[in-house]
Amino acid sequence: MRLSELITKAIDALYLKPLRRVVPQPLFRYLACGALTALLDAVWYYIIYHHLVCERVVEVGCIALSPHIAALCVVFPITFFTGFWLNRNVAFRTTHISTAPQLAKYALTVVGSIALNYACMKLFVDACGLWATPSKMLTTIVCAAYSFAAGRYFTFKG
Repeated sequence: MRLSELITKAIDALYLKPLRRVVPQPLFRYLACGALTALLDAVWYYIIYHHLVCERVVEVGCIALSPHIAALCVVFPITFFTGFWLNRNVAFRTTHISTAPQLAKYALTVVGSIALNYACMKLFVDACGLWATPSKMLTTIVCAAYSFAAGRYFTFKG
């Protein structure tokens, strides 16, 4: 059994009857993959920040990166490709489309998500005067909705 099938079966086992009435299965799989990606991101960040970067400034040529930014730079590609693989093989399961164009579309949607994160935080905090933490929570909801729609109707459209 392939890893993607094993992960899909595990996610589907959590898709219980009460959830079926409220959340469509593709959305549930997408949310589960997003949660798994976020968890892996946090674990990798912790490991890299504490054990690879060792909480020290990293010098790359003439640029000095603070430890948290250096760890972020190392973790981002791992999370990017993990998220792509999970979305392609578990959440949306569109393996009949070639990988390269989907990866390019996924990269474009990630750039869009980063821009949307920035715009929402500027809007909620600076323009609306909301506190940063509730603003981040609202931003996460907006960006998750954007990412799901972009994945379903653009990146992984069957």
